[in-house]
Amino acid sequence: MAYTFRGGIHVDEHKYTSDCPVETLPEPPVVKISMNQNIGATCIPAVSKGDRVLVGQLIGNVPEGALGCPVHSSVSGTVIAIEDQRVSSGAVESVIVIQNDEKNEVADTVVPYTGSIRDLTPEDITERVRLAGIAGMGGAAFPTYAKINSARGKAEYLIVNCAECEPFITADHRLLLEHPEDVVRGVKILMRAVGAPQAYIAVEDNKLNAVKRLRELCGKDGIISVKVMKTKYPQGDERQLIFALTGRELPAGKLPADAGCVIFNAHTCASVYTAIATGMPSVRRIITLSGDCVATPKNLSVPVGTPASCLISYCGGLTKDPEKIISGGPMMGQAQWDTAMPVKKSTSSILILSADYSKKPSTPAVCIRCGRCIKNCPMHLMPAYIAQFVQLDDMKNAEKYGAMSCVECGSCSYNCPGKVEIVQYIRVAKNYIRTEAARMKQAEADAKKADANK
Repeated sequence: MAYTFRGGIHVDEHKYTSDCPVETLPEPPVVKISMNQNIGATCIPAVSKGDRVLVGQLIGNVPEGALGCPVHSSVSGTVIAIEDQRVSSGAVESVIVIQNDEKNEVADTVVPYTGSIRDLTPEDITERVRLAGIAGMGGAAFPTYAKINSARGKAEYLIVNCAECEPFITADHRLLLEHPEDVVRGVKILMRAVGAPQAYIAVEDNKLNAVKRLRELCGKDGIISVKVMKTKYPQGDERQLIFALTGRELPAGKLPADAGCVIFNAHTCASVYTAIATGMPSVRRIITLSGDCVATPKNLSVPVGTPASCLISYCGGLTKDPEKIISGGPMMGQAQWDTAMPVKKSTSSILILSADYSKKPSTPAVCIRCGRCIKNCPMHLMPAYIAQFVQLDDMKNAEKYGAMSCVECGSCSYNCPGKVEIVQYIRVAKNYIRTEAARMKQAEADAKKADANK
């Protein structure tokens, strides 16, 4: 029996690249490496224009005492610019532009660990992960060292998220097929780091070829076991994984560690092993380039900072005029406006879609009270009600009805026969609620400061 959760939807998979082995992209002539690669603080450039850098060399430092991951060069070459670049969210990021000399020279700081993993303390592992700049590679980009610290001594189960439930994306699937030993070795390292006695590798039942290989590697001692999940969206959400595998519900505002669990993406596990075994920090990743506009969709291993245009050229260019470019999956990814955008550590896919995938309704969007959004919501909310409160500018009731508990999976919008962009309304509510909370907090702080100065 496949493990599953209550709610969720079945989406058209479009996994066209599931049988495409990972190819190594030829070295790009220029990389643009953002100083904002993770949740947390933006890094401060550690190099200047004109400096020569090597593969694996530190180029961005985390501000002292801040949450964040250092950034390293993915190629060897010369820094030709440090500039600001506006991204899809509207924010401005600092970007280091490096002219690739194609010599692929590695920094002398990249030193493999040759001892036994048993000789490394949990703190040693955590520090190596921090220095390697590893952030969650499933899309969330939360610093991995911080997740380890938050779960140490609390986690009964370490869960490896291999669901890859969004349409089109097959990067993790190919990783599981081609380098499953790296994932399993990374799991063992992370188990030691957090002190978890049990690990579950969660794989959806549309990847049974990967399940077979993983089970061979994990053995029969039961310490690491492979769990087959029902193929359903959003199976990869941490709350749904925890419930499906342990039966435990994670309340809103709580971390997986509060339910005795810690969750890492499969690619993150492999990166942890690579960082310790080879000393190489997080400078490459596997990406799916797909969509009906792409001549030959592929899975590619690319340096961080590679412009999307290089991937598109390598895959034969475009056969149709694109209507939408998405970084990430079509359900939760971010729309982009330029193929010059650089790949980040958290970029799992780049999708180039035509108007056939983006047809707009010819009639105004309207709620027909069918209840599908309620039935399908994995968080058991009433999405249509929240959206209507937002339309009425009633943010108080939107918050009361659980807007902040929404994980923005998009199941409601996907299945809405009235074509209401429900998740977009909920995002508006969440942004308003966060902004108002921050304003109130600042007002209280100002009032206290004024009282103290009287």
